[in-house]
Amino acid sequence: MDDDLKRVALKAVKEGGAILMKYFGKIKSIDYKGEINLVTEADQRSEEVILSIIKDSYPNHRILAEETGESGNFSSFKWIIDPLDGTTNYAHGYPCFCVSLAIEYEEEVLYGAVYDPVKDELFTAEKGKGAFINGKAIKTSSTKQLDQSLLCTGFPYDVRDDMDSNILNFRTFLMKAQAVRRDGSAALDLCHTAAGRFDGFWEQKLFPWDVAAGGLLVTEAGGKLTNFTGGNFSIYDKEIVASNGLIHDQMVEALNG
Repeated sequence: MDDDLKRVALKAVKEGGAILMKYFGKIKSIDYKGEINLVTEADQRSEEVILSIIKDSYPNHRILAEETGESGNFSSFKWIIDPLDGTTNYAHGYPCFCVSLAIEYEEEVLYGAVYDPVKDELFTAEKGKGAFINGKAIKTSSTKQLDQSLLCTGFPYDVRDDMDSNILNFRTFLMKAQAVRRDGSAALDLCHTAAGRFDGFWEQKLFPWDVAAGGLLVTEAGGKLTNFTGGNFSIYDKEIVASNGLIHDQMVEALNG
């Protein structure tokens, strides 16, 4: 991975995070993309700043961003951006949110950066070179049993319309794991799994910008990613199981039991 690409990526997530902190607790405008799916002026301003930084250095690269969608030419590079993951938390003043950015080359994610501006934690991973928090190497947990595991998950925005969306799975893991958390930011959930704070994570109906960077962090920290049946994971699929690898088969079995 070219050092300049990484430099631009880190500048983008840091400046996006600075925008989020500038507006945090001061939001005056909230719009709805769905019944419970929010977008704030902070999402939009953060994305504007991030896109400006990327386009200044790489005007021909492709971009997939949550708020503005796809753009760019037929480059082999694609930047995958979530300017504010955890918007509902953010809008309510709950300090659990982040900026997530990944760089994909020829359909493979090679670099990921997730910035938690509240804790000033910068999670980074490069394909084949490990995962880090603020430059310090991280590894997934060593927990081997599901009943001793702390898991995390989330619910899709259509949960009111499709009551099967993860509720049965949530109940299953409440009974089988030591505990389950629901923090409201998939990107941070994946980062915390990579760092060994969670032992596993599962969710459905996510988007590439939710999982591209965090997913790379998990695998580079020694963990494992699959779909719900244990098959190959793709950031363009709608379901993910992430774990330390040691409890992975137990999680998949629980999801399909």
